[in-house]
Amino acid sequence: MGQRVAVLGAGPMGLAVAYQLARDGHKPVVFEADDRVGGMTAAFDFSGTTIERYYHFHCISDHAFLKVLDELGLASKMRWVETKMGYWYQNRLQPWGNPIALLKFKGLSLTAKVRYGLHAFLSTKRNDWKPLDNVEATGWIKRWVGAEAWEVLWKRLFDYKFYHYTDNLSAAWIWSRIRRIGRSRYSLFREKLGYLDGGSDTLLQALKVDIEKHGGIICLKSPVNRVIIEHGKVQGVVCGEEIQRFDKVISTVPLPYVPSLMPDLPQDILARFAALKNVAVVCVIAKLRKPLTENFWLNTNDPEMDIPGLVEYTNLRPMNEHIVYVPFYMPGEHPKFAEPDQAFLDKVRRYLKKINPTLNDEDFIDIRASRYRHAQPICDPGYLDRLPPVSLPVQGLWVADTSYYYPEDRGISESIDFGRNMARDAVK
Repeated sequence: MGQRVAVLGAGPMGLAVAYQLARDGHKPVVFEADDRVGGMTAAFDFSGTTIERYYHFHCISDHAFLKVLDELGLASKMRWVETKMGYWYQNRLQPWGNPIALLKFKGLSLTAKVRYGLHAFLSTKRNDWKPLDNVEATGWIKRWVGAEAWEVLWKRLFDYKFYHYTDNLSAAWIWSRIRRIGRSRYSLFREKLGYLDGGSDTLLQALKVDIEKHGGIICLKSPVNRVIIEHGKVQGVVCGEEIQRFDKVISTVPLPYVPSLMPDLPQDILARFAALKNVAVVCVIAKLRKPLTENFWLNTNDPEMDIPGLVEYTNLRPMNEHIVYVPFYMPGEHPKFAEPDQAFLDKVRRYLKKINPTLNDEDFIDIRASRYRHAQPICDPGYLDRLPPVSLPVQGLWVADTSYYYPEDRGISESIDFGRNMARDAVK
């Protein structure tokens, strides 16, 4: 007889939990506040184009993701593409992302280029993150690359993603991002990234169908108001006005929501959750009649642009029109996050026309903004040690989100791997 398990959240981690539980003969019920599955990977109708609200790509090292594709019979829908990177600096679009581009980069001394390249190369070769766990990231980078390369190539990325959190981030966390991209290469000179035919929605819908086929239930527009804890044990959840009983509860919603969902947790555990910080994102997506550049990823260092970069998604996944994502990251408490969508849309029109002066207003087919309050955890030195355990000191209760696979950055593959393992542990 399988266990009845409530799964909170239908992002990739929550779906992976339910997928594993259902395949192992248990009875997961997924509760999702949104009207669709996917969380930050969810798709929407962008004037006739089904596409993610926030951009995603896949690397050749995304083993857990590729394994699920095999299991679902989707491996043939995976496409690998040689992509390019660029750098917008000093009002000039320059190639980026390989040793030749680095050596030819205008605006940086040879010494600074060598130091930057050596740091990137050795970060890609490093496997052990523990020595970097308690090291502060900006100091670590500056010691390696020097003041000049820091100012030109790194500073704005930190300033426009982390704002006042910049000077207290984990070097292990930043290193993992460098390594992931560095290992997505055929060679030093060629980068390879992947996409699914139909985008992430292809995987999301296949997971949903498989969960339901194996007896799981997915409840959309069904936020859980409270997890019922009595006598040190989970009893069930409150959804709407209804109490539903469960053997176990596994939460994958962003950790900042946990204290209000589970107010009966021990006070020390509640305090640890309450101390965690996140940045928000306003992600603008533009549909254009012509390409912006030939790059998938474009780093930007421009005093007139308050972004560290943008993603020209259709230089990875070809589509009829040209899709560009421009994410504005900031702490949710920053005044900028309260600005109307139109302020961000106007900025993006201006930025894209500056990068490609041939663009005019008629080339913008559509432009939208999506917001996510808890887009990314702020991982300071020693971050993992301060997280409460995944299996909380309440019988039958597991809690995690993308923070828990620190030092890895948010990713579909990491969420799938963590979710499946959490599901197996929860029903042992």
